[in-house]
Amino acid sequence: MGRPAPVRAPRRGGRRRPGVIPAARRLLRQPSARRFALLLLLLAGFGVALLLVPRPDPAQLPRLADSLGGYAPVAAVAVGALLLVALVPRTFVTLAAGAIFGPLAGAAYSLGAALLAAALGFAVGRLLGREFVAERVRGRLARLDGWFARQSVVGVITVRLLPIAGFGLVSYGYGTTGARALPFLAGSVIAAVPTAVGYAAIGAAVTSPGQINWYAAAPASLGLIASAVIVHRWWRAERQRRLSPS
Repeated sequence: MGRPAPVRAPRRGGRRRPGVIPAARRLLRQPSARRFALLLLLLAGFGVALLLVPRPDPAQLPRLADSLGGYAPVAAVAVGALLLVALVPRTFVTLAAGAIFGPLAGAAYSLGAALLAAALGFAVGRLLGREFVAERVRGRLARLDGWFARQSVVGVITVRLLPIAGFGLVSYGYGTTGARALPFLAGSVIAAVPTAVGYAAIGAAVTSPGQINWYAAAPASLGLIASAVIVHRWWRAERQRRLSPS
């Protein structure tokens, strides 16, 4: 008679649970999930670049306008929009425009850059993230998505004035919702006007210190005042809607 077969100890834990990696692979087989993952990678890459790329000296920026000549305004709008899309804070872009072109022209070019950046960010968010989000929103998230879809220009201004995220990130986020493009673009530009005027004047003072006074900073404070007023009105409207009988 041969030796008895060794008795193997039972495996602990019972059946093996499905791992995270196979679930992620199944998710990435969906085209909408792959596009959404590309959007997240794009934003992460911009975030890393912001930490690694050195910032230029604002005092040296006027030399760029002299080297570009008549193409400087077009370059200012295009480059400013690309910087905003790359998640560079709009404060820096506006300060730079004011330092290069002065308070009035700098504010105008920074607003043009904001409009172009809002359109680009919204389009990329809509292309890469909208389908993925629409397939998965349920419950309160679905009601929130519906609120974005019904938003008017005032609603976009409210969100833009709130200090919840940077200009570029908000543009990408709006693209993933059901928001309409025209109210979003109009609200984005209107909300950018107060700070564009104020920060462009401050940026101009970097190269011409004698031109700045305390009035230049006043338009920037309008954003905070308008934000408080609009949020208060929105809160009152939401409260009345909840108390009203359905």
